[in-house]
Amino acid sequence: MADNRNSCFVEATLSFLIGTATGFVLGVLFAPASGEETRKKIHEGAVKTGEKAKESYEKITREAEKGIKVVKEKTAEGIDTIKDFVEKKKTELLKKPGEEPTKK
Repeated sequence: MADNRNSCFVEATLSFLIGTATGFVLGVLFAPASGEETRKKIHEGAVKTGEKAKESYEKITREAEKGIKVVKEKTAEGIDTIKDFVEKKKTELLKKPGEEPTKK
């Protein structure tokens, strides 16, 4: 479920960045301005788009780290539960007939 939300977020972010960059470039190319002004606007737009991409990447990285932490915690819990179950079954199998099982 979380993977699907992250995937949708990434797709939406990339679509937004591509749309922003495309709109900016088309706007600059069709606006009446000198070559020097146009190059300056393109450079500024590229810098802004790069900054937005970096921010999005950092956000995605933070979310992925949170997800990894949760998976590690759940895995450790699962392993502990399995160990407890195996130990309980081992104790039950090793007890002598008529003897009460020991409790931990």
